[in-house]
Amino acid sequence: MQPEIQHDTLIHSEYYAAVDLGSNSFHMVIVHVVNGSVQIIGKVKQKVRLAAGLNKKLELDEVSMERGWECLKTFAERLQDIPASNIRIVATATLRLATNAQTFISKAESILNHKLNVITGEEEARQIYLGVAYTSANQGNSLVIDIGGASTEIIIGNDMQPIHLKSLDMGCVTFMERYFKAGKLTAENFAAAKQHANRLIDNVADAFLCFDFNNCLGASGTPQAITEILVAQNISDAIRLNYLYDLEKQCITCATIDNLDIDGLEEGRKPIFPSGLAILICLFERLNIEAMNISGGALREGLIYGMLDNLQDNDRRAQTLNQAIRRYHIEKSHAEAVRGVALTLCHQMCRQAEICHLDTEAVLGAAATLHETGLHIEYKKHHEHGAYILSHIDLPGYTRLQREAIRDLVLCHRLTIDPAIFNNYHEKVRPMLLALVRILRIATVLCLRRQNKHVPEAELIVKGDHWTLKLPEGWLSAHPLINVELANESWLQHRAGWQLTCQ
Repeated sequence: MQPEIQHDTLIHSEYYAAVDLGSNSFHMVIVHVVNGSVQIIGKVKQKVRLAAGLNKKLELDEVSMERGWECLKTFAERLQDIPASNIRIVATATLRLATNAQTFISKAESILNHKLNVITGEEEARQIYLGVAYTSANQGNSLVIDIGGASTEIIIGNDMQPIHLKSLDMGCVTFMERYFKAGKLTAENFAAAKQHANRLIDNVADAFLCFDFNNCLGASGTPQAITEILVAQNISDAIRLNYLYDLEKQCITCATIDNLDIDGLEEGRKPIFPSGLAILICLFERLNIEAMNISGGALREGLIYGMLDNLQDNDRRAQTLNQAIRRYHIEKSHAEAVRGVALTLCHQMCRQAEICHLDTEAVLGAAATLHETGLHIEYKKHHEHGAYILSHIDLPGYTRLQREAIRDLVLCHRLTIDPAIFNNYHEKVRPMLLALVRILRIATVLCLRRQNKHVPEAELIVKGDHWTLKLPEGWLSAHPLINVELANESWLQHRAGWQLTCQ
């Protein structure tokens, strides 16, 4: 179901902050809420590796606590400018486990001048799901996974509601300390780490397998690192098990963490990447995950949106599209007309071709709404300008892969068609995107006159790559300009290897 784009109503603006004291990194996010939109205006992340300071008695050593306190001193200054009621500070797995956690907490609260809450694993999972659901809107049941430094959260939810959630005592820092501490990357070390992870997952897997989920989202950490690797290697795809197996082989070939050399893997992530990878492989295998996309948010975002009860029922995608329409001076009535025609044709196409899935309407609807994003720069290459802009802005509510697809549809919506632009997409996704290119181009031609009264009812007949567009009798002769444009579009699609007949 496509979001209904509505005019925003003016509300007062406020600042909010969320601080997450994780087992690997400490995070702070600052947002400005104005006119119903949540604008991130500051993010701070410091790798503290608090979990590495836990000994066998689960005591935190002084060195690790000092690293944490020093980090919090930098956070404290920024928090001084935000109302106390608009701040949430939480700690997760390491401070749940540490027997001397209160020593750290007491000094941390003194530094921050604010109460610190150590949340349970279940509450952490709930907040992660809220952050994911709000920033990465999806239809149907979603499986959400967050691999932290000392715990891994697994959640099944629908829309804004978590249905079943678990927090497991396994994380990339604790597994690094246990299985990769000497820095050796061997098949034996990976096998030992995966055996431990499988043992923990087996205790909860059956409950999750009872649910059908339409998509899987990874929240930050290891999934984010793997997504960055795919991007660096020019792979436009979700995370899949065969990629994970290949990365494990690459790690073992490198032999040591010091020699770990994978294109796209940032230096600071290398020490904990193999342990996180081992955990993720087990999750894919045991939970029958086919593909995972990276989410737009996680725990910090969940904390923020938890403070914004009035925004939780809003459609994040509609809010995102409304903001883009205002920001880039897009003619809203025309955008809605093109989107309406495109979605009508899309419904007809999907009934005749088995290439559509849950992303189809979301991606096409957004691309149709944003197809003139670059028009405020200049007309001649506005499709290229629009694609460039969409490459460099965030689109909350859409996953990375959806954003890339929206960008490429906008790039290809006019002039010469280059199907090779979609060669980097997975074979299961590529046919759908090529079909959406054709639909978007036809829709923009039919809406050429920018007046709804001139937009005809059209029937699309799909037989492989041969499409027939049927228009009302006499319509083409009554609209010679659009008739010429459709003839030109048929020629451009022919050059791309497709056949379009308009009658």
